[in-house]
Amino acid sequence: MIIKILGTGCPKCKNLEKLTTEVVAENNIEAEISKVEDIIEIMKYGVLSTPGLVINEKVAISGRVPSKDEIKNQIEKHQNG
Repeated sequence: MIIKILGTGCPKCKNLEKLTTEVVAENNIEAEISKVEDIIEIMKYGVLSTPGLVINEKVAISGRVPSKDEIKNQIEKHQNG
């Protein structure tokens, strides 16, 4: 599973990255987490408001920092798809 955090480095983006890393670790999820800070790359996903959470190349959440439960739900939802 490939998870990308879209954001230019603002506090919300860093928080989403931290929460996502914690969710993956706490639930023993095999995932590669990377950060996309290039605004051109971010725009390719159609995300106009950061932070964004991309799972297996699909935008799961954008424009806000979700709860850990919501991140976990999104990962599970995209795990098989």
